[in-house]
Amino acid sequence: MQVTETKEEGLNRDYNIVLPSSDIDKKVKTRLVEVGRTVSLAGFRKGKVPMPYLVKRFGESVRGEVLEKTRQETVENLIKEKEYRPASQPKLDLISFEEGKDVEFTVGIELLPEIEPIDFSTISIEKPYVEVEDEEVEKALGRIAENHKDSETVSGSRKSKKGDITVIDFVGSIDGKEFDGGKGEGYPLELGSGSFIPGFEEQVIGAKVGESLDVKVPFPKDYHAKDLAGKEAIFAVTVKELRQSVAIKLDDEFAKKLGKENIGEIRTIIRDDIKKEYDSVARMKMKRELLDVLSDKHEFDVPESMLGAEFDAIWKQVEEMKKAGKNDPEDEGKTDEELKTDYSKIAERRVRLGLLLAEVGRKNNLEVSEEDIRNAVLEEAKRYPGQEMAVFQYYGQNKGAMESLRAPLFEDKVVDFVLELAEFKDKKVSLEDLYAEPEIPAKKSSAKKTSAKKAKTATAKKAPAKKAKKAPAKKAAAKATKAKKS
Repeated sequence: MQVTETKEEGLNRDYNIVLPSSDIDKKVKTRLVEVGRTVSLAGFRKGKVPMPYLVKRFGESVRGEVLEKTRQETVENLIKEKEYRPASQPKLDLISFEEGKDVEFTVGIELLPEIEPIDFSTISIEKPYVEVEDEEVEKALGRIAENHKDSETVSGSRKSKKGDITVIDFVGSIDGKEFDGGKGEGYPLELGSGSFIPGFEEQVIGAKVGESLDVKVPFPKDYHAKDLAGKEAIFAVTVKELRQSVAIKLDDEFAKKLGKENIGEIRTIIRDDIKKEYDSVARMKMKRELLDVLSDKHEFDVPESMLGAEFDAIWKQVEEMKKAGKNDPEDEGKTDEELKTDYSKIAERRVRLGLLLAEVGRKNNLEVSEEDIRNAVLEEAKRYPGQEMAVFQYYGQNKGAMESLRAPLFEDKVVDFVLELAEFKDKKVSLEDLYAEPEIPAKKSSAKKTSAKKAKTATAKKAPAKKAKKAPAKKAAAKATKAKKS
């Protein structure tokens, strides 16, 4: 066998390989003997077929099989001998394979780059933090009280108003015919809650106990029941009872209803949960800053095959967003060529960071365990209260979905490893600043300056700070509400 290196350029290595025909012929004959032991042909006993017949019947297919196997083994041995780490499947091109002549083919191997991570202890990262204000805790506590509010019957004959609970009987019909699911008795409807189709509750406001009225409303065009979507309906409504909300007293008795000793314990639960949410967002900020630093501090060639695949994935997403009319505002007015230049930088950064994190994980024996994946599935299930079993079944029956958790888990594990070695500088920030999206200079300058979020998604969106500000308190309220179950 003759192996000649024909190219050594960057991460690419090309070889020309010649396999002696005598070696191939010997392997073909050996393989035909194996076939002859098991094959049956008319006129011959099993295992007694003469070689000329085997060659005539199976020679061509066996030669192709031997040739392919020999080529693969040759390339595998070459990679092992050179201690290469391929970035993708080697590319093999057959040049000559005529019977009786030497077999000649070329192989192109693209290598993973040699990466030498920096000393992570030299990295300095800002660690933003936000103090949990008493106001946020009280707002969350107020939401808990709202969810547990009681009501009492309204005495007298006053008209219903927004916020009241009307106990109603109703029967819905379309063109004079009742429809399935349009009937209810003794239903407690909170006026202004938006729990019924748009326009219904507004028409019940002002009704008195004992009063009957017709509520005329159209079903939304996108209503889930297709036979009702967009159609005009009339609901015959009778108000059976009128109730008004009674304010909950936020005291120790209320806390005991939730399974806790006192109201102070509830406030502590809320405060801790809000802080946990803030810390989670702060970690994401630190992760973004860390990835920016890592990208700036490491220079190495990126395999073209990986870069091309990453760009294709991003560009496909961009085109899908364009078709859906959801373009990134920063892309408006740019030509496809300009956009491809921008997103090529993003793709390069993503691949570079991916390779770097993979190398850090490899050198430090960081792995995602089965327990890590199980915990990730458990956390995913917690996001869907009441549907936990469906989530478990989905991941249990879908190996692809289960494996899709591995990559982000590995990335977080490596990031945590690096963050433990880096230096932190505490920085107090406002809640708005904590939730504000970072600037995304990738399309304005170099790929190095791209934000971590931009590197993970083709089109990043900015979330209003006010909307984000409410999220932790709502989650804290939900957790405290469940305290009785804990």
